Amino acid sequence: MRESLERLGRFDPDRARERFLSGFDPDSTRRIEVSDDLVGFVVVKDHQGELLLDHLYVIPGAQGLGIGSEVLTQVFREADEIGRPIKVGALKESASNRFYMRHGFEFVESGEFDNYYVREPNKA
Repeated sequence: MRESLERLGRFDPDRARERFLSGFDPDSTRRIEVSDDLVGFVVVKDHQGELLLDHLYVIPGAQGLGIGSEVLTQVFREADEIGRPIKVGALKESASNRFYMRHGFEFVESGEFDNYYVREPNKA
């Protein structure tokens, strides 16, 4: 995410840390591990009748290996079980926009710096 923020001239390590810490909820946060190595984390919050995919971070060295897709599959399964849509925001011009669209999220609106997507529950 740092690369995307730098491209937009908006990377500020203090602001990024504060944003993360102010919204940190240990009950909504899960570690992503591969062979006992921490490679990222995912934060999914119950938010006004939908699930908010607040963060999905995979360290650069572990990206492109299908880990994010595997994590999304699990999040989708959980959302489908309770019949809830999932909402996610992605920084404009970030590769994450393509990632979320490729995984079935639909664009719903654009803000000043972010695009917002929703994935409706699969009721099959």
